[in-house]
Order: sequence, then structure tokens, then C-alpha cells
Amino acid sequence: MTEKTYTRILHFLTLIVFFKVLGYFTLSENVAITRVLKIIIRFSMTGFLLLIYQHLQKTDKQTHFELEKPAGLFWYCAYLFLGLCSLLWSTNKGYSALQLAMNTESLVFAYLFIKTYLLFEKQAKAQDFEVRISHIFCYGITPILLIFIIGFLINPDKFLRLTHGGAEKRLGGYLMNPNELGMLAVVGLGSLLSELKFASKKLGLLICFAILMYGLVLTESRSSMIGLLLIILYFIHKSENVKIKIGVLACIVLAIPVVINTIFIKQGDLEEVLSMTGRLPFWKALLTEGLPKEPIFGFGYMRIAYTEHFQSAHTYAGKMTHNTFIQVLMNLGFVGFTIILFQMFYTLRAFAQNADVAKGLFFVGMFIPIIINSFTEFGIFGEANFGILFYQFLLCLFCLELQQKKGFKTHKKAAH
Repeated sequence: MTEKTYTRILHFLTLIVFFKVLGYFTLSENVAITRVLKIIIRFSMTGFLLLIYQHLQKTDKQTHFELEKPAGLFWYCAYLFLGLCSLLWSTNKGYSALQLAMNTESLVFAYLFIKTYLLFEKQAKAQDFEVRISHIFCYGITPILLIFIIGFLINPDKFLRLTHGGAEKRLGGYLMNPNELGMLAVVGLGSLLSELKFASKKLGLLICFAILMYGLVLTESRSSMIGLLLIILYFIHKSENVKIKIGVLACIVLAIPVVINTIFIKQGDLEEVLSMTGRLPFWKALLTEGLPKEPIFGFGYMRIAYTEHFQSAHTYAGKMTHNTFIQVLMNLGFVGFTIILFQMFYTLRAFAQNADVAKGLFFVGMFIPIIINSFTEFGIFGEANFGILFYQFLLCLFCLELQQKKGFKTHKKAAH
């Protein structure tokens, strides 16, 4: 592999991540146009990825893949299979089938992406080129936030979403839920912090940091702020530099009052924060009124009621639960909930048994924001969103392992 080929493939993988994530956005106010664009973007990225994989495979025919820790992937497939079975009793078979198809497609993409990345990593390292998945995701996500920031400056009516009766303006507009956009910014920051530990050139990363942080602040996402704080605490815990630890902790302590006052307690409404913007009574109604109606197998994949919305006399009407675990309980009942508990256990165990420091830091930087988002929004087992895609990336990253085919011997490149 030449340096030119290495750089080209690295850029292609970064662009694929950029466009794949962009395919989850509402790119037009016209629903039909948005659906067509999403289909084109998602499937074309899978096609481009397949071409790159085939190119890499031609130059390295002695390598094949094995499922090193297949339990997490097995249980995830069991979850999807139960979702497929739920089409028999779903309260809206068409919607359930659509959601199932989208989540299955993203799993196939994530599996192919990780296979391609691992093969590329192996070939690049054989030629002494640095390859880290954190680099790909950091530079793949940052341009999306940059587009939103530029859009906010040029056309705020389109890129800002009004909340609290128009008193608050949050980055996202109709294109993306501000909390989901905030989670995306933190995933980018998590990848960036992981990359900072190993990258020799820091300037580009510092520019990305400024873009991602500014975008995160504009989203005013409370859950994302908490996620970033936990990531920072984890990374400074892993740092061996005492001065950096003290400095970062001091900055966090000084920033906490400002963040709480400007983002967590909007308009001085403490009651809103304590009720998690009305989610707590909604969850209580779901578990006490909705779940007892279909406790074993639920209402069907991505369904939470017999009708389009769950309604209760004690809370607002909702189409989704704003909590991925309650979502599974309502969708697939206690059977589905048990399956995802096993699935998460084996995924986390695979991470804990991982010996690769760079991949481990990348896992933490991505897992923390998506799991926190799962408690308040769509989440990793909810309706189709890029949080699910990110979780599938992590799942495949630790279940696949490169192996040398029998009959081939590995020859090290002679030193010159």
C-alpha cells in the first residue's frame, strides 16, 4: 500500500461516515423528498464501502475474519429476530417492518464497515502508517456540526428550533432533534479525546474541538453535557499527568454554576428539570397503564400502544417513550427486555476483555453519550437513529478478529 492509496482510503472511509450519519437527518421539509434522499444516501454508502472492501481484499487474500466474541452479535440478532416475529401481532405491521428493515440495514453496514476498517488497519500498519478509528469518526462528524453552525449564522430560522414557547432557541431546527445533535457532538468529542492521546499533529484536532464544543453549547442539550462531563472525567482518570488532572477538574468546577444556570435550569424552571421535562410522569403512565396490557411480547416492534400514540389522563400523548429500555418493554415485552440485557452484558464484557488501548478509549468515548441519550431520547434500541448505528459499530468492533488463512505464512517487511 502506497502513502497515496492509504490517504485516499482514509479519506473515503471518513466521507462514508459523514454521509451515512447525514442520511439520518431530515434533509427536506418535504417528507417524500427526505425519504428518497435517505434511501439513496444510505444504500450508496454501503455500495461504496463494499467497493473499498473488495479492493483491500484483492491485495490481502490470505486474511479472513472470525467472530472472536460472537455472543453480543448473537443476542442482537435474537433481538431483531423477535422484532421480525412481532410483525405477527404488531399494532401497525407496516411501521414495525419499516423500522426493522432500517435497523437491520444499519447493522449490515456497521458489520461491513468494521470488516473494511480492520483490513485497512492491518495493511496500513504493515507499511508503518498510523490508522485509528477515532480519527475517522472525529473528522467524519465535525463537518456536520460545522454545517449547522454556518447554517445558524446564515439562516437561523432554518437551523434553530424554538422551545419553551419561543423563548429558547436550540441548534437543530427541523433537520434534527437538538438532543440528538448534541449527542452527535459529544460522540465526536469522545473520538477527538481518544485521538488526542495518540495523534502527533494536534492543530486540526483543536479546530475540531472548538467546532464540536460550540455546536454542543448551541444545542443546549442537558443529557449531552452530562455525557461530555463523564467522558472528560474518565479520560483524566486515565491520564498520568497530575497537572492536567488538576487543571481540568478546576475548569469543570468553575464551569458547573454557569452551565447549570444557562442550560440545565432554563428560565429558572427547576420543576421542569426535576420532572425531566415531563418524562417521569409519562414513564410512570407507560409502566403502570400501558405495559400491563401486553407484558410478555409487547405491542410489536417500535410500537407502544394499540393506537398511534400512547394516551393517559395523567400525562401528554406520545408516539415514543423517550427511554430506550422502556421502549423495548413496550415494543417486545419482558421477553425482549431480557434479550437486550443479555446483549448489553456480552457487549460490555467484550469491551472489558479488550487489550487494545486505542479501541478501548474509542469505545468509552462513543458508548457514554449514546447510553445517556438512551435514557431520555430514542436510544440504542429505539426508533431508527444514528445512535443505533454507533452502538452497532461498537458491537462489531469487538466481535470480529482478523485471522491468517491456513497454509499462509506472515512475512515481515525487510528493513531498509
